[in-house]
Amino acid sequence: MAIVGQPVFAGVYLTGDYDSLRWHAVGADVVTSIGYLQVIAAIVVGVRLRRVWPFLATMAVVAAETVQYFAGLDGALWLHIPLGVMTVAALVVQFIAVWRQPLLRREARDA
Repeated sequence: MAIVGQPVFAGVYLTGDYDSLRWHAVGADVVTSIGYLQVIAAIVVGVRLRRVWPFLATMAVVAAETVQYFAGLDGALWLHIPLGVMTVAALVVQFIAVWRQPLLRREARDA
């Protein structure tokens, strides 16, 4: 849940601590890298457990993160900020969905 730190760094920057923008940029790199690793994990889950929804949900979140990342680099705050809020919310919902309903193998569940 590294993405939760991003609004904190952005908020500190907006209060006048301009050095925290560097932390926000580093955090963006970390969050984006973790997102791409999550795609790999979702592929493994999809292949091993024959579940497609974790992969599709992950791809949607990672696509939003990527657009949001480049919007931030471009300074398009009109897109960067709302997309960042939606991305954090989507990851929280995805986290809850996975923990509330663990991904079990179909044959084990159907037995």
